[in-house]
Amino acid sequence: MLQTIRERAQGWIAWAIVIIISIPFALWGIHSYFGGGSEPPVASVNGVEITQRELDQRYQETRMRLRERLGAAYRPDLFDERTMRAQVLDRMIEERLMLGVARDMGLRASDQELRAAIMSNPAFQNGGRFDKAAYEEGLRLQGTRPIQYEQGLRLRIVGTQLQRAMLSSELATDEEVRDSLRLGQQERRVSFVRVRKSEFIAPEPISDADIQAYYDSHQDRFQIPERVKLSYLVLDANSIASAQAPDEEALRRAYEEDKQRFTEPERRRARHILITVEPGAGEDAVAAAKAKIEDIRARIAAGEDFSELAKTLSQDPGSAGKGGDLGFFQKGLMDPAFDMAAFSLAQGELSEPVRTQFGYHLIEVTEIQPARVKPFDEVRDQLAAEAAKSGAEGLFFDWAERLANLTYENPDSLEPAAEALDLKVQASDWITRNGGGEGILANPKVVGAAFSDDVLKEGRNSELIEPEPNLLQAVVVRVVEHEEAATRPLEQVRDEIATTLRDERAAADAKSAAEAMVARLKGGEGLAAVAADRPVTDLGLIRRDAAKVPPAVREVAFRLPHPGAGASSYGSTALADGDAAVVALTEVVDGSVDKLKDAQRRQARVGLERAIGNSYYDSLVADLERRADIERKPLPESPSL
Repeated sequence: MLQTIRERAQGWIAWAIVIIISIPFALWGIHSYFGGGSEPPVASVNGVEITQRELDQRYQETRMRLRERLGAAYRPDLFDERTMRAQVLDRMIEERLMLGVARDMGLRASDQELRAAIMSNPAFQNGGRFDKAAYEEGLRLQGTRPIQYEQGLRLRIVGTQLQRAMLSSELATDEEVRDSLRLGQQERRVSFVRVRKSEFIAPEPISDADIQAYYDSHQDRFQIPERVKLSYLVLDANSIASAQAPDEEALRRAYEEDKQRFTEPERRRARHILITVEPGAGEDAVAAAKAKIEDIRARIAAGEDFSELAKTLSQDPGSAGKGGDLGFFQKGLMDPAFDMAAFSLAQGELSEPVRTQFGYHLIEVTEIQPARVKPFDEVRDQLAAEAAKSGAEGLFFDWAERLANLTYENPDSLEPAAEALDLKVQASDWITRNGGGEGILANPKVVGAAFSDDVLKEGRNSELIEPEPNLLQAVVVRVVEHEEAATRPLEQVRDEIATTLRDERAAADAKSAAEAMVARLKGGEGLAAVAADRPVTDLGLIRRDAAKVPPAVREVAFRLPHPGAGASSYGSTALADGDAAVVALTEVVDGSVDKLKDAQRRQARVGLERAIGNSYYDSLVADLERRADIERKPLPESPSL
């Protein structure tokens, strides 16, 4: 039979089939067979689509920036993935709108701007400097190529040019700055009386009819959400790495091949005396500074102590108090002229006057640490960790594939996979569709898989899930216990409802009592008399951002009208805990620009101008959104590995 197939495959029929198959490949490309030609859109702006792939790339970019910014404080479970994706999509829609306006205005992004944006991205830096390897690795993890990323970034730069222009071009008049400071730094003398709801708790029991009515009208408050308990397996590259014994020969070979990396450059410790020269200073000022530094040098040469002269004469506030000591530094960190002089001196030698952008220096090198190559024993642990991580990455993907196959081939149990890969089957507590799990189980991808039809209804193992691709972790879950959503019975919540009704009524009575007290105060009675045995809390002068003042009291205090001379203004409010408060305002002290230093005035002006610019920009975006044809599609669940 195989021979028959072979013979027929060489005839005209085979060639006809090849030609037929070739036509769509030639017209549409191979990607059309694998979904590459029709990426699903998540939104469109005036007919221009934003695809799922574009959103995924921007989302990963945002996560990388957050990770770089927060460092060790970064925890993926602190950020709700769906919320963050929605925020990223909103930003992309805003950029598309602004891009259209920028293009109409003829704005463009230069190569220099593109290069600066890439090099300043912390995700592409190593030790504070741009690292090409980190750049390429970051794009690889995002699933994109440099040319694609740079095209998208160029468009984003163009889209933000108008925003930057608006934020930097607004001007605030002197009168506006004065008014802003007058109100923003205004202080008000406030006191208040707390009217506690506990004074009005009624001893009479709440009637059954009231409890039933509350229960019927607040069914949503007594819902027990649908929930599941899971068993799960976690595959972690770190645990794989720790299980691998390092190969000493390979470590030594890696050390020899990359010895340059472990070379520490020469470091020098120096002290200096600085006589400053202001930028743009005239010839007379420059000559005077030079004469002064030469005089100091002569005094040192005559035997005076360098350290004591630095303490009294150096104009460098950072080092003068330490006798001019700058500590250790390596070549390339100082001003070029300073650097050249410091690394040409012998230990203990005093330099001639050295001119830099800051002024004139005298430099003395006090200690020299020559360049050295760290010995193998000193860096062995580092090399072992790097080798383990590199090996673990390869093993992780191999083991992940095996885990996926084993849990698919044995859909009713995790035990075969656990035994084959020496993993522990773990158990969760109750988890709802809104989360509630800890660690890896808090990830939205894991929760989504747990409540998928295949896992929840069919009782199968989930597919392999990679919650955080960059962390090299994978998990497979299965449901072991399931409870449908239900309403708690009335008898179970009767006491809770009675307490709630009693508190609500007491809070309403406290608020009414506070309002009655304000009416008496406005009628001419004094605050102490109206407060009776309740204490009066004197807050003194408070500002709008006073942290230790109840927010509701602060809000009322800054809404009350200015009191007349020797008089007070009064108001009341409900507090967050159900108590009420009577608020008295006796004095208003406006902020003043005259009390500020020049630097503070400039800062206030810049802040106000930025606020005005932001307001105009927000108005522009809102107007563009009203006039644009924007369609948002439901965001799909993030795909598993």
